[in-house]
Amino acid sequence: MSSTDHPPEGQSFSNRELRDALGQFCTGITVITAVRDDAPVGFACQSFSALSLEPPLVLFCPMKTSGSWKGIEAAGRFCVNILSEEQEDVSSTFGRRGDDKFASIDWSPSPLGSPVIDGVMAWLDCEIDQVLDGGDHWIVLGRVAHLGPTERDVRPLLFYRGAYLSIEEDVVDPTPEQEELENFITSADSYTWL
Repeated sequence: MSSTDHPPEGQSFSNRELRDALGQFCTGITVITAVRDDAPVGFACQSFSALSLEPPLVLFCPMKTSGSWKGIEAAGRFCVNILSEEQEDVSSTFGRRGDDKFASIDWSPSPLGSPVIDGVMAWLDCEIDQVLDGGDHWIVLGRVAHLGPTERDVRPLLFYRGAYLSIEEDVVDPTPEQEELENFITSADSYTWL
């Protein structure tokens, strides 16, 4: 058995059990990108979330050991690329360690200069607002400066229980109960939750 199969001292669950429990939460997949020293950097990221509409803030959580994060932090800005279900290959490329992740990826610069990957559902161009300690990860707050067009005719790339997942049905209009959920941050269309 590996060390991840046994609970750390003072903890009632192993790291593997925690990973399995967290895997029950379905997430979208993004690629966080930037340009440092004229070279693009980026990594696949599940730990992205909307944070605030006023001011416009988002957050993501890179591992402290991530070399790509070090380049993004040095750039002081980043772009969140929200992947579509047709971009599993993009997710796989950016989910691996390596220096030349952009070799087979088409992209163009955002208004702040960060890579916008072709074919994404939407993109958010951000400046780093704060970096907070989060255990073995950093909690990065970004202030959104620019938005890319939102593609509503494609479905998102999702991750669930360690594998990619597709939505089987199209999004439908909200029920009256859903319309009453005002505590969720929503996009310009009231039925779309972030």
